Amino acid sequence: MTTAHRPFFWLESAGVKPPPGWQPLSDRNYWEAKPRAPQWQSLMGSAPPWADDLHRIGRAVFAADKHARRDAAFDRWTRHMRLSVPVAAYERWPAARPLLTSLLRTLTGDHWEVEFRGPGLATNVPFTFDRGSRAAEVCLFSGGLDSLSWAARRATFRTSEELLLITFGEQNFGHLQESAYAAVHRRRSRPVRRITLSQTVRVQDRGQAAPERSTRSRGFLYAATAVRAAAAEGAPVAHIPENGQLSINPPLTPARAGACSTRSVHPWTLHLLNRLIAAVADGPVVHVHNPLAHLTKRQVCHSALDAGLTPADLAATLTCGTPPQHRPHGSDLANCGLCYPCLVRRAGLLGMDDTPYESDPWDPRLNRGQAEHWRALLNWLDVPYTLRDLIADTPLPPGVDPQATLAVIMKGREELSGLRPTQSSALWQ
Repeated sequence: MTTAHRPFFWLESAGVKPPPGWQPLSDRNYWEAKPRAPQWQSLMGSAPPWADDLHRIGRAVFAADKHARRDAAFDRWTRHMRLSVPVAAYERWPAARPLLTSLLRTLTGDHWEVEFRGPGLATNVPFTFDRGSRAAEVCLFSGGLDSLSWAARRATFRTSEELLLITFGEQNFGHLQESAYAAVHRRRSRPVRRITLSQTVRVQDRGQAAPERSTRSRGFLYAATAVRAAAAEGAPVAHIPENGQLSINPPLTPARAGACSTRSVHPWTLHLLNRLIAAVADGPVVHVHNPLAHLTKRQVCHSALDAGLTPADLAATLTCGTPPQHRPHGSDLANCGLCYPCLVRRAGLLGMDDTPYESDPWDPRLNRGQAEHWRALLNWLDVPYTLRDLIADTPLPPGVDPQATLAVIMKGREELSGLRPTQSSALWQ
């Protein structure tokens, strides 16, 4: 590690300053308007201390992640991070530390040392409402295809119980998230509420020109926020909808193994998170669940149509891992068309895709770097994929059927194979 890497991070608490050599973190590290700050979320109850702690840790982890550049590490990827966080349920967290660090290692590929200080301050909402007014279901809602499909299905379920959607604002693409929410809201048969939060971290280290570009810990921030909301509302489950293909996210090449590919909703990740919640919760436990784990992208898309959405609704969503940087003024161009999430999207929407993409992966004018994901996908489709491949990268937890999981991946491979246009054969020869 170099001195500039600064791997020691201290989440500030009232009146307690960090020791020498530790970089302070606080809510000021997030670009967020007052209504999007944690203490002003429109929740209908106060979160229990353990859920406040989990959320506080999630925000601190993501802020630290963005402040520690991977290119300062010896291999330009693996960092050794040390984080100190104040917690309210101090007596419960030290014993749960191994679960937390295992979870963070799975997500980010880094080594984490997390210290707990007590007592932290709970982040309570100003008022607590009666249970009849609280949400019965809590779900992350990015405005992407998967979350739109699931939210539309649940919103059309006829009940008087409220559905709470949690959105993290996407810079430059907020209008697409608003459009997706409007599509859900128009078709609702039950009360629907949404809260929107910030995920934009400002780098306050003058020696660092820009934040770390990878966002492997972002999924932990999302999940911790959903868990806190569910605990405050009294909902037993926090839903994180992700199609089975991308939740497993099998590496297309050996170089993409482990945390080099996103593992935010992998079954092993959710298993560790649920074990962590069970270890620190005092009272009712919130279970984190992926309701789309058994579906391919195309099945998710057809489910969205069955819920009353239109192909135009599906086209106006953001799936891309690397959204176009330069877009014509007023353009809805949000998906590059070349990255792996875009390729899975194309396969899912094949035959009904109205999405405006920046590029086509089979375009012979693309250079080798631009066609990197397409070439990797074609090579991956050309070799067998077995149960050994499935479990070799990241383990499956107890209770998850390996054969059923493999079946989803194999069905997804069939969908992806449909993208092979004959005119692109010269591209990979």
